[in-house]
Amino acid sequence: MRRNVLLCSVAALLIAFAPAPAAAHPDRTTDATYHNDAATPGADPFVLFDRASGYYYAYSTEGAGPGHHFGIYRSPDLATWEHLPGGALRAGQDGDWAHDWFWAPEVYHNPDTGLYFLFYAGRMNRNVAEHFRYPDFEEASKVGVAVSHSPAGPFRDIVEAPIDYHPYDPAYHDVNLIMDATQKKPPATLEEGRTAPLGTYIPFIDPNVFFDADGRIYLYYSRNAYRNWVWDTDLGKYVEESNIYVVELTDDWWHDPAGRTMTAIAPVHRDANLAPDDPPGTRKDGFVPILDYGSDKQSWENAHVDDYADSGGQKKDRRWAEGSTTVRTVDAHGKPLYYLTYSANNFENEYYGVGYATARSPLGPWRKNPANPVLSQDPAQNLYSTGHGSVIGSPEGTGLYYVHHGRPSTTSARALYTSAMHIGDGLAIHASTSDEPVPRGVGPLTLRTADRVLRTTPGRPVTTTAHVRSAPGAEFDLANQQNRVRATLTPAAAGTVAVTGNQVSVTMTGPGTARLTVGYQRHLADGGYRDVANTRRHHSTPVAVTVPVVSR
Repeated sequence: MRRNVLLCSVAALLIAFAPAPAAAHPDRTTDATYHNDAATPGADPFVLFDRASGYYYAYSTEGAGPGHHFGIYRSPDLATWEHLPGGALRAGQDGDWAHDWFWAPEVYHNPDTGLYFLFYAGRMNRNVAEHFRYPDFEEASKVGVAVSHSPAGPFRDIVEAPIDYHPYDPAYHDVNLIMDATQKKPPATLEEGRTAPLGTYIPFIDPNVFFDADGRIYLYYSRNAYRNWVWDTDLGKYVEESNIYVVELTDDWWHDPAGRTMTAIAPVHRDANLAPDDPPGTRKDGFVPILDYGSDKQSWENAHVDDYADSGGQKKDRRWAEGSTTVRTVDAHGKPLYYLTYSANNFENEYYGVGYATARSPLGPWRKNPANPVLSQDPAQNLYSTGHGSVIGSPEGTGLYYVHHGRPSTTSARALYTSAMHIGDGLAIHASTSDEPVPRGVGPLTLRTADRVLRTTPGRPVTTTAHVRSAPGAEFDLANQQNRVRATLTPAAAGTVAVTGNQVSVTMTGPGTARLTVGYQRHLADGGYRDVANTRRHHSTPVAVTVPVVSR
């Protein structure tokens, strides 16, 4: 069955899959390629296409400058990333309701108000008992929201507090209360675990906001594994799990032109788990379960269920379902079909990978696909720990990509990777470290120099600046090793040429004239460089410019 009309959020609905300027000439493109070289540090990337600037922006758990949280990168092509100074949040001014574990930033743009909203997770440092009942609650994570008029930030917290949401699980036996201080070894039997008191507050991370076509807004998140020991009947023991849940949001925050209204959960979820005998003022909010292991078992998610024994008691037996992204498609019969990507296993492990589930409603029921994982380690390509990404479209709207983190070795730091994605009879992600075509709509490319004519005297260098832009108007960072400009002088004996980044310098040996040709090249996976051309039907035109040089 064919799928079409893919929408991943209001940002994607209005921007990423809408035609960019290049779509007016669908037969015009470029033969430029890219390869995943792991040269850009990053983790948990979320990518937004900003139509106004033509740039893709990637927001990362890692990569912020001193005094900031969350790195920001931008790219004209989803491959050549430019690191922006600072970061999304200014430490000491925003995000202060938390003290660490600043994770998984995601940004959504409302073109009607011009505002950009940053959702992020953090671990609380104050009022922990107020939110989680116990002051020593270990993983006291919640989600904050900040706003900016620019995708480059800085973002400011709407309020100096996380979202007013207190998810509570009334059916959970809180076995942590009958465990020792290390909190690593749960009860040995289910019967013993059931002696623990019922009910616990849920810490949560990895926010993903989904804007459905009917205008309703949903917040998907990962329940931290902490305080979620689940009895595994197959293994005959407790395993601590993170699961994926969802809660509906109101929309007044989204439409506030001043950006001063804090994000809030829909009234139907507020105090949905309140018991009749709870004291006045108690908050126990509801949630809708989306994914958990026991309801839909897949063995690839079991990489860490024996970590306690394998580590000599230093680690817990755990499972993870985290880093979700939800997208909406419409099938050939006009019926909506929702896809949710998620990551499983520990992000530090080479077995970290991506699966997906489908549903006919944002609230489910969701079923995992038996083909999972659809993205996982590939030692033949030196690719490990692949996961926690986001779905984004090509500039002209016909291609899909999953931008995620991975590692070139089992001991390397995380880096940004861009993998082509396809939704047809299922969802497929094409992981590659070889040369791949840049997304359609990035080209045709333009190369311009700051000077139309260079004038100099013999022996005196003269310099011009080269600028390479995508069809939507974003400029390439020529300091990124995937890009390079090549410059030649004709006749060659007329002088010498030097290139540093986007600076091209010519030194003429004597009086006379010459032609400086500046061309654009892309780095290849084999280490070489290749000239780039724009293509139109059966014709190709080098991405290059010629500048006269006059020496007197």
